[in-house]
Amino acid sequence: MSQDFEELDGLSVDVDEVLYMPNLDAPDDRPHPFVYFINIRNDSSERVSILGRKWVVREDGHEEVVVIEGDGVVGQFPDIEPGGVFSYNSYHVTRSSGSAEGTFFGRTESGRRIFTRIPSFKLRLPDIL
Repeated sequence: MSQDFEELDGLSVDVDEVLYMPNLDAPDDRPHPFVYFINIRNDSSERVSILGRKWVVREDGHEEVVVIEGDGVVGQFPDIEPGGVFSYNSYHVTRSSGSAEGTFFGRTESGRRIFTRIPSFKLRLPDIL
């Protein structure tokens, strides 16, 4: 982790639900879409702006690790007041079951560069496949 960022006490992430959604569009080489529902909770004393994210996706039976980095969150740069929550859903596409985890990066209203971790969650294919 870059020393320019510090973990902000009181900023946390919950993964509420992960669903296998075979009806969503997915490329032929990664045919398994998983939708996940995230809450970013700000229980700190400062307003927080989320400016970017980094995801790490590992698939069972594959050595390749997929890293996805980008600005914002689902096309937004949420400002989260103390006591506030930003909720959204998005998805990953995979070749097999696996797991995902990551980090959100941002800035407090006082200008501190901060991060919070996205806890690891399973991307589990149904047994019938």
